[in-house]
Amino acid sequence: MYIEQGYKGNIGLWKYLFLPLGFIGFMGLNYLATITSPVSVEDAMQQMIDQLGSNIVLIILLAPLAVGLFVVLGWTFLVHQQSIRSLTTSRKKVDWKRILFAFSLWGGLTVLLTGIDIYFSPDDYVFNFDLAKFIPLAIIAVLLIPLQTSFEEYLFRGHMMQGLGIAAKNRWVPLVVTSVLFGLMHIANPEVEKLGYGIMVYYIGTGFFLGILTLMDEGLELALGFHAANNLITALLVTADWTAFQTNSIYRDISEPALGWDALIPVFVIFPLVLLFFGKKYGWKNWKEKLFGKVLTKKEFAALHDAESNLA
Repeated sequence: MYIEQGYKGNIGLWKYLFLPLGFIGFMGLNYLATITSPVSVEDAMQQMIDQLGSNIVLIILLAPLAVGLFVVLGWTFLVHQQSIRSLTTSRKKVDWKRILFAFSLWGGLTVLLTGIDIYFSPDDYVFNFDLAKFIPLAIIAVLLIPLQTSFEEYLFRGHMMQGLGIAAKNRWVPLVVTSVLFGLMHIANPEVEKLGYGIMVYYIGTGFFLGILTLMDEGLELALGFHAANNLITALLVTADWTAFQTNSIYRDISEPALGWDALIPVFVIFPLVLLFFGKKYGWKNWKEKLFGKVLTKKEFAALHDAESNLA
């Protein structure tokens, strides 16, 4: 029971609101600055890259979120007085094999699907590989991107999921709220400016996918591995002038950006298939209860925990 792990900390409403409200406020100010600026996001990004270089800009984008991970973990440990393990999983210890398996599965699929697209649409891509530029990118990406993605998972699917679930006493409210907020977090991305608000279906859909992963598997491990693979492999493999991560990647997408089925297929086809695969591999049952059922009270959870301890 993942959400109920929050009972193992020192519960308080303000303790669960402080970090999310602070982050949402920061994102809101960033969005306002974006829509009121006379310079487009794409042009502003290009100006920064021309002045500082793409690697420095990547560090500037990733570093605050990487630091945010340690803020969330420190807040959990010091203010909530809750273990990092119980914020991560309902299991007795963090399952690193799950993290690595999800990373390998989605990383492999990303390479495969990108390779297929390059094969069938060669005019849309330019081979961009330059070893001298790629090595610094790889070092920065490997060091910072897993921290960035872990911050988002621990904040949305960890801290907020547990807090909202305990407050609402059900599972669907934290699933919906965290998924929508996760999607809205990306609203100031240059992809949204270029493709329109329709791309938010992909971002919010990804939030639902990661939330379902967390609730069904009773832990963050699969979501942590998936999210890290998605951002890291993409940053190293392919980039475009209108994306948030503009890097010295292996390929550059030079096609004219347009919102099409390629943005919706992951949400409505690939993600459901991945969920079914994980469900079969890990023996998930009671989907309705795990996604829409009630959250135990602290007293009920304590009684269940005591009963399990006595059986052990």
